[in-house]
Amino acid sequence: MDVLRVGKHTFASRLFVGTGKYATPEVMVAALEASGTDCVTVAVRRVDLAAKESILTRIDRSKYRLLPNTAGCYTAEDALRYSRLGREAGLSEMIKLEVLADEKTLLPDVEETLKAARVLVKEGFSVFAYTNDDPVTALKLQDAGCASVMPLGSLIGSGLGILNPHNIQVILHRLTVPVIVDAGVGTASDVALAMELGAAGVLCNTGIAHAKDPARMAAAMKHGVIGGRLAFLAGRIPKKPFEGAPSSPASGMLTP
Repeated sequence: MDVLRVGKHTFASRLFVGTGKYATPEVMVAALEASGTDCVTVAVRRVDLAAKESILTRIDRSKYRLLPNTAGCYTAEDALRYSRLGREAGLSEMIKLEVLADEKTLLPDVEETLKAARVLVKEGFSVFAYTNDDPVTALKLQDAGCASVMPLGSLIGSGLGILNPHNIQVILHRLTVPVIVDAGVGTASDVALAMELGAAGVLCNTGIAHAKDPARMAAAMKHGVIGGRLAFLAGRIPKKPFEGAPSSPASGMLTP
């Protein structure tokens, strides 16, 4: 079985799905089921951990593991506070670390992300670090002890897909920890491309939640991951931009 191992954790699905932005909790539940995921992200900052009714009460913990995230944090101190809060509340010792630099673009603050990552690793967290598509930053996060590095495909929620596939390839070539593409995925072909490049997995939220039919899109994302992964493992043929190659052998052909 082609399982994904991230640190001490094992996942049957390589698709991670967010729980925000859905029209109703029922739509979210249907999308999660259709996605085939076994790990969902939850924004600690945006969930009332003490509430009797919340997103958390709608997630079947027997089916899905929680990956708390620090969405909405703009400093390392805030990210550390919400990471610890999520662990103390019993959500998980995994954390998707997200420290933003700009409210408009939602691009990551590299300096603050690295600062928080080093502390969280020392405190025993399994850190999944959201970052830009810069290979140098990715290497620094790996060196800091992150269990996974999560470069963006494009801006969060933009649906633009993977804008810099070469940068993702460089990151994949250099890193030894699992690389999970995060942010900007809009449809199944974006997911398939990420997996064909060799990504260990893909995280998607807005692309599913804001689709016209979230459950159907979630199913498409599931198959995009499976198809892209199989294609990567199979190995594509070399590209020949200036010549064709016959599909049947040229030798041994009958002549009139």
